[in-house]
Amino acid sequence: MPRRRAASASPARRGARHGRHGRLGRSEVVRPPLAPLEGRIDRFDLTVGTAVEFLRGTWPELQEVRFEIGAMPSSTASDEVPRWHLDRENRRIVLFRLPIERLLPPGHDDGAHRRMAIESAVFRAAAEYVGREPWDLGHDH
Repeated sequence: MPRRRAASASPARRGARHGRHGRLGRSEVVRPPLAPLEGRIDRFDLTVGTAVEFLRGTWPELQEVRFEIGAMPSSTASDEVPRWHLDRENRRIVLFRLPIERLLPPGHDDGAHRRMAIESAVFRAAAEYVGREPWDLGHDH
């Protein structure tokens, strides 16, 4: 015969702030924080995206241009490694991550200089694409 619990015995109650699984309640709107940007590729993509967004907001000529990221150029005919490739026919600019990040002057391989090199490459490639000087692409011009 199965044992019966006494009617007066009730299960232990959890505090009001706990959910039915015993964990603290969470807002449905607020999610746990996103993982921080871990690698160079993530930071490179974010820096390029921010610079492109600024340029598109400033220069209508760049609205329809696709900015793409490639690791390395396929081959070079000269001694200089290109940092970007322009394809005006297909309205795209390809930025090469490895040459931009790794061909920095000695002593300038830190986060700030790397970010400046990336932004500089985006501005210079966009300026070459529209036939202007890079410093003409700022807000004041």
